[in-house]
Amino acid sequence: MKNTFSTLFYPKRNDVNKSGEAPLYLRITINGKRCELSIKRKVELSKWDSSKELLKGKTTKNRELSIHMDNIRTRLFKLYDKLQEEDRDITAVLLKEAFLGKRKPEKMLLEIFEEHNERVNRLVGKDFSAGTAERYRTTKKHVQEYIVKEYKKNDIPVKGVDHQFITGFEYYLKTIRKCGHNTAIKYVVNFKKIIRIAYANNWIPKDPFVNYKVRLKKVEREFLSESEIQQLLDTKLHTPRLRHVRDIFIFCCFTGLAYADVKKLCTDDINKGIDGENWINTSRTKTKSKANIPILPIAQMILDKYADSPYLRKPKVLPVLTNQKMNAYLKEIAHISGISKNLTTHLARHTFATTVTLTNGVSIESVSKMLGHRNLRTTQHYAKILNRRVSEDMQMLRSKLESKNESSSKILGNNT
Repeated sequence: MKNTFSTLFYPKRNDVNKSGEAPLYLRITINGKRCELSIKRKVELSKWDSSKELLKGKTTKNRELSIHMDNIRTRLFKLYDKLQEEDRDITAVLLKEAFLGKRKPEKMLLEIFEEHNERVNRLVGKDFSAGTAERYRTTKKHVQEYIVKEYKKNDIPVKGVDHQFITGFEYYLKTIRKCGHNTAIKYVVNFKKIIRIAYANNWIPKDPFVNYKVRLKKVEREFLSESEIQQLLDTKLHTPRLRHVRDIFIFCCFTGLAYADVKKLCTDDINKGIDGENWINTSRTKTKSKANIPILPIAQMILDKYADSPYLRKPKVLPVLTNQKMNAYLKEIAHISGISKNLTTHLARHTFATTVTLTNGVSIESVSKMLGHRNLRTTQHYAKILNRRVSEDMQMLRSKLESKNESSSKILGNNT
């Protein structure tokens, strides 16, 4: 809706002094609503021309007053235009406060978000990973697109974020952006940090997330079985790039390293352990927690294989491609190998936790330490997966035993 805006100078006729002078006021009207302010001048009531909003007569005093009034009008119109450019909801009171210098500039949502993202970018490699910075940039982009679509503005005051905005943003992510439930919630959680910053700085009177409940859906993590790992190893791959990617993936399966950690793995991270064998001693990129992992023979073979690779950049120990390329090539490898599971770099980490370690009797405490988990509860999720695996194995055992049930029944029957 287009605003209507007008100004009017007038003397207060009910406040005339003994000299016949009345204080001069300015009335600001926007969309039919008005407010007034004194311009700190007095005029002779008998000489005031209401139609022209001027004093009659061409005296020096009258010209100075006219210039003063013109300057006030000019300032008001400039302030009005500035507020319009900022997509503010302009009122007469807001314009008056801006004119008098009483109005603190409203903090705008995307401005706060951009300031936050710039700080995160400067701290990449110190307090934040490059992936975290990228996720915040993506979240800001989604919030910006949502504001344009839903509010028809380029930005809104952070005070305008309420429960309806938050639930609307979640709905937008799931419908327009086609995000899955957990992905949408993670974007909302990233956005929540920006609102918490605004609340902590008293830019908003209350936290609009108070009544918003975050509920992630439980996702069963896939992992490769022992036979699938062997299937992957036995598959003949005819291009060097696929063999290269397969080797890095297998290395992660036998070390439990996440993509970011295997990519940054350097010679200084590999040391002799208390058993005289090579160990990986590193800090996880995601959590900064320590991960100490004995290098199993197959992982050592891969390290040896690429020790003199022309693609290796010392002091790195493996020539790792970008995560995007790795995951794209892994899909191709899965297709060639006949593996139906969605091969990703992170699935290798799940495989280490389940098939390589827990299934083979390694204690959950040791697995947790090797994975660099901060608490055991994170690792216990893999134990739950194994419980399902045990159930499936027992079902296979029951099937095998069923074929023997008849003879067993006869033997038991003869003993009665």
